[in-house]
Amino acid sequence: MKFLKFIFMFIILTIIVAYAFLWLSSIKKYPVEYGISFSEGHATYLGLDWKETYQKMLTELKPKYIRISAAWNYVEKEKGNFDFSHVDYMMEEARKAGTKVTLVIGQKAPRWPECYVPDWASTMEDKDYANSLKNYIETTVKRYKDNSALEYWQVENEPFIPFQFGECANFHQDLVEDEVKLVNYLDAPHWVIVTDSGELSWWKKASKTGDLFGTTIYRVVRTPKGFIWKYDWLPASFYRYKAQLFGIHLESMYVSELQAEPWFTDAGPNETSLEEQMKTMDLKRLEKHVNFVERIGVSRAYLWGVEWWYWMSEKHGDDSYINFVKDLMKK
Repeated sequence: MKFLKFIFMFIILTIIVAYAFLWLSSIKKYPVEYGISFSEGHATYLGLDWKETYQKMLTELKPKYIRISAAWNYVEKEKGNFDFSHVDYMMEEARKAGTKVTLVIGQKAPRWPECYVPDWASTMEDKDYANSLKNYIETTVKRYKDNSALEYWQVENEPFIPFQFGECANFHQDLVEDEVKLVNYLDAPHWVIVTDSGELSWWKKASKTGDLFGTTIYRVVRTPKGFIWKYDWLPASFYRYKAQLFGIHLESMYVSELQAEPWFTDAGPNETSLEEQMKTMDLKRLEKHVNFVERIGVSRAYLWGVEWWYWMSEKHGDDSYINFVKDLMKK
């Protein structure tokens, strides 16, 4: 009995010491450059003019870096019939603004419904599906690989997350490595980023698949049943040591999504009261997230929520988030 008690006390003491070490190693701050993720679909969903919002983002916030998508079901709504007009517009405006672009391609892309497989492809046999996916990727890469605004490709979005999230019944995870190899073959000069969940994945496979690794950081989440869960107990250095555990150099790791908007209810922001939204994001919370990411050791983080900032400005006359990010981009 005494031996078991000793073992128990030893385990408790080890946990306390390890936790204290993580907090103490999270004190130092590191320089971080900030980018912004933008979704034309989400801006439209919020009732915004997506082109106008995109222009405001570039001219008012002046980000050095942005992340946009050439979602499969957006650019190839009909098999073999490509329409890149929206992506062309975003790439050209970014080029004129001197903003570097990470362009997301693949079956998955940022924002709900998470997977962006065209309806016509979802019923295909596996071989035909793979060939169609390859054709879309090849067509997209060849179109933009010589665009001076392009900095990186992102192939898929959180493709190895260990549970189904979003409308992803037709997602073929087994094709992801072949997609990355194809992009590397078609455009070797531009590196490929592969992303994964910061809190809910192990990173091992994602970090080994691409040239760069991107992690998401969501400090406040809302469960499907409406319960709010906060990760404030998790020290910043956790992400640093997690990266080291899997052999990820911080120089090749970015925060691909840093939460800077609320976690909405199923009804969405237009139907969710501001009081409810503020439970998961307000200006103090945003400042806290920025302070947190600067203690990890990564050199770049892409803010997630620009569409909501402009929604708050246009629909509620609140420019505080836009003004905060303006100042942040000047760092």
